[in-house]
Amino acid sequence: MDQQRIDMYVMANYKYFPAEKIMYLKDRMRYLDEQRFAWLSTMELKDPTTYLLISIFLGSLGVDRFMLGETGMGILKLLTCGCCGVLTIIDWFTISDKVKEANFAKVMALL
Repeated sequence: MDQQRIDMYVMANYKYFPAEKIMYLKDRMRYLDEQRFAWLSTMELKDPTTYLLISIFLGSLGVDRFMLGETGMGILKLLTCGCCGVLTIIDWFTISDKVKEANFAKVMALL
């Protein structure tokens, strides 16, 4: 794969991945063929900022966890109002990292 195309992809999508794993991602992308790179380019990635806003406004209902696919934690937050707000506040600080890790895992499954 062309290094310039890899750099352009990473520059356009760096906010969707953990900063410490970008170099690993770039290294793995070097061995992609054109078809897989096309799939990677069209892959829908979750926006950490959107999830943070959802967590702030609807986090006590567990909506953020349901959207991440963590149904068990979503039900727990829904039934306990975010464990009396404790889990909701914790999620305000950790939801962005969880979304970035989910995006990274999704891309690694393709690579």
